[in-house]
Amino acid sequence: MLLAEVAQATQRLADAGVPSPRFDAEELAAFVHGVKRGELHSVVDEEFDARYWETVARREAREPLQHITGRVFFRYLELQVGPGVFVPRPETESVVGWAIDAVRAMDVVEPLIVDLCSGSGAIALAMAQEVPRSRVHAVELSEDALTWTRKNAEGSRVTVHRGDALTALPDFDGQVDLVISNPPYIPLTEWEYVAPEARDHDPEMALFSGEDGLDTIRGIERTAHRLLRPGGLVVIEHADTQGGQVPWIFSEEAGWADAADHPDLNKRPRFATARKAMP
Repeated sequence: MLLAEVAQATQRLADAGVPSPRFDAEELAAFVHGVKRGELHSVVDEEFDARYWETVARREAREPLQHITGRVFFRYLELQVGPGVFVPRPETESVVGWAIDAVRAMDVVEPLIVDLCSGSGAIALAMAQEVPRSRVHAVELSEDALTWTRKNAEGSRVTVHRGDALTALPDFDGQVDLVISNPPYIPLTEWEYVAPEARDHDPEMALFSGEDGLDTIRGIERTAHRLLRPGGLVVIEHADTQGGQVPWIFSEEAGWADAADHPDLNKRPRFATARKAMP
């Protein structure tokens, strides 16, 4: 019975324009019935929980899947999310993967890492988990988002700070090995084209950044240059339409070297990296 209900829910979500209807229908069924997605076949007919249709209706209305289940999976982590915090996206996992490889390749025993615009803490926590001797600091400005950052960071090695990415952590100037960020980068002019899940549920300050979407990235360029040691790296996510623009912000004139763009798993430009030039 449950699998038949899931098939029906899949059709309803598809008709509502949900981008991944089968995955979402299965994930909601697994959440409501307390099993993993691969175990749905083990739920017998008499255990079917009618509350499943309440969650399907919420998703049909384009409430984010992760707000309904209260969780999101990011690399090897399960994080808590909900209203007031940006929901981490799968494409950010490749950004973090590059950063982890870069830090591991550094000849540094206890690398110092700063995650700006941390939100749920996904990036900071993944870095701390996968670079075991790292010292990771997460910076977030929004009090609403910080509730989730702190909740997720509890018991971890990540130190959480309330602060503005443009003025953050002056005590670390010139000492940081890697600065990483998934900042707001959507142009204000693109508001009407943003998916309802993001536009209506993610905090605006996590999405939009000036007329061309690059205002925060320009500010983070200055922060990263201030924080990093010579030879330190910055890794910054951007929209796939901004691939040609972001590396130019990290120019040689501004004290950077090796500025480059990198694709995500869909081969779209997704993040830029640069190295702070040696004096």
